[in-house]
Amino acid sequence: MCGIVGYAGERPCRELLLDALERLEYRGYDSAGLSLQTDTGLERIRTVGNLERLRAAVAAHDLELSTVAGSGPVLDVADAPTVATIGIGHTRWATHGGVTEENAHPHSDMGDNVHVVLNGIIENHVSLRRELEEREVSFSSETDAEVVAHLLGEHCAEGRSLTEAVTLVRFQLEGHFAFVALSADEDGLLVATRRECPLVVGVGDGEHLLASANAAFGEGVRRMQVVEEGEVVAVTASGARFFDQRGRERTRALAGVDAEAGLTGMRGYETFMLKEIHEQPAAVAATLEGALTADGIVLPDLGLSDLELRRLDRITIVGCGTSYHAGLLGRCAIRQWAGVPVDFDIASEYRYGDPRVGAGDLVIGITQSGETADTLAALRMARSRGARTVALTNVPGSLATRESDGTLLTRAGNEVGVAATKTFTCQVAALYLLALRLAEVRQSLSRSELERLRWEVGELPRRLREVLAGTAGQIQATAERFAQAGFFLYMGRQAGLPVALEGALKLKEISYIPCDAYAAGEMKHGPIAMLSERTPVVCIATDSPVLGKLLSNIAEVRARGAHVIAIASAGAVEVAEHCEETVYVPECDRLIAPILAAVPLQLLAYHVARARGLNVDRPRNLAKTVTVE
Repeated sequence: MCGIVGYAGERPCRELLLDALERLEYRGYDSAGLSLQTDTGLERIRTVGNLERLRAAVAAHDLELSTVAGSGPVLDVADAPTVATIGIGHTRWATHGGVTEENAHPHSDMGDNVHVVLNGIIENHVSLRRELEEREVSFSSETDAEVVAHLLGEHCAEGRSLTEAVTLVRFQLEGHFAFVALSADEDGLLVATRRECPLVVGVGDGEHLLASANAAFGEGVRRMQVVEEGEVVAVTASGARFFDQRGRERTRALAGVDAEAGLTGMRGYETFMLKEIHEQPAAVAATLEGALTADGIVLPDLGLSDLELRRLDRITIVGCGTSYHAGLLGRCAIRQWAGVPVDFDIASEYRYGDPRVGAGDLVIGITQSGETADTLAALRMARSRGARTVALTNVPGSLATRESDGTLLTRAGNEVGVAATKTFTCQVAALYLLALRLAEVRQSLSRSELERLRWEVGELPRRLREVLAGTAGQIQATAERFAQAGFFLYMGRQAGLPVALEGALKLKEISYIPCDAYAAGEMKHGPIAMLSERTPVVCIATDSPVLGKLLSNIAEVRARGAHVIAIASAGAVEVAEHCEETVYVPECDRLIAPILAAVPLQLLAYHVARARGLNVDRPRNLAKTVTVE
């Protein structure tokens, strides 16, 4: 879940590395550090906290150097005592070892000759550490990553090149990882490798970058190369050399880099999360663009023929967190519109349940980043057993797209806020497109019903704009009224339940208020015991076949003194009669309305957290991209 970067070029690289790390900070912000190759060796600076603290530490370091040199404060990187044009950087989300400067990356060997930044987990680090300690190697951190630095240092001390050392160490490690190494003895060289974690090479004019994701690349990088599974790549200012697992040199094609990937400005909004909530109409419109044609539903990258779609016996959807909730909502549409049996599993549990999957099955893995370790592992298992696989992701060219038979691509643009908003609505929209395509091919809906639903899905961007314009003020006032509540309960039925689950997750993620979400019919089977006078209960009460039953569940809640806030379809006056507060979304199809209902819940979580003075873009203990199991 960490972000790693490396730079080899002709320009002073300190600020370039810091800027790249800032673009990757969504991957982790517990601590950060960088190492530069200078005239006097490897220079390392590490701090606990976010990138601002690292920038301050770098500035203090420069001031100290300039004072020693007697030259006064350093005003520009070019005035520094040594100007590095090669270096590595890291922004950390802690897995092994606490959040301390000693545990921050980069890590070094005992001789301070080799520095390493790593993303992932070294599963055999305990046994490797024991072996190294038996050889009188001393450790300065609690991390699994430090063993990599010591192993590389040993091989280099024996006379091997850094490239040879990385090649050998790769086979000593178990787990999933990507790392970049820098040596004091080999000027201008970075060496990296990866196993099940992403790594890309950015190609500029007289410079090359290594990074966990192309979001790290600045304006000067418009081409990239992908490091394939198990490869070692040696990078200099002039080029990148790729070696397969047998040590044979390979060529790698150049691909374009999305010009929007590294753009992270807030564009006038007070936070990234608020900006991304308001970007949802445009993001969903981009996701739908080109799919809803006069000739039918077009999904060019799906990877399955019409015949395969007709012959599908079963679909399984896997995902984690917000992606899990998007999949639950998508399952409702696929079942109802296409008539295909759909199973769902949490990606982290799927492969450990020995799933019965094979030919005739389609497994859809939902991962915003295309890197989620559990979802990737589930897709790999399903594919190895003969199932067809499709990755639903927001990142073209990501690991998920490269390792699956087909792709459902959302076009939400870069999402910086840790709590997913626009990617959720885009994931649901993409799944609804798939449901319509299946219905079209399998002829499970009449022509008129299919046309109606195509129109309903196509209207999503306009209706999302209506929701944002019509509910923002009301939701903010409600949020401020209940910002100090000790507990929230969310409930819904049928397609409303996934939205209730997602709304509760948003509140947990950014406000830290204990809350829960349940199927409304289950309230009397236990959760109702949690209610007390004026407990805020948020209910998804959009139009559905079970709305009457839901209103009965609301009555049960109110009888215990709870304060009910309902999200309802416009015109549903009976809902308002049963609730203290009602927030209306545009009237539409029963399966479309829950997507609209998600937006007020995002705003509710947002304004509750802001009223509590919290950082909604960087919630504690969380990172945007989960690349560890």
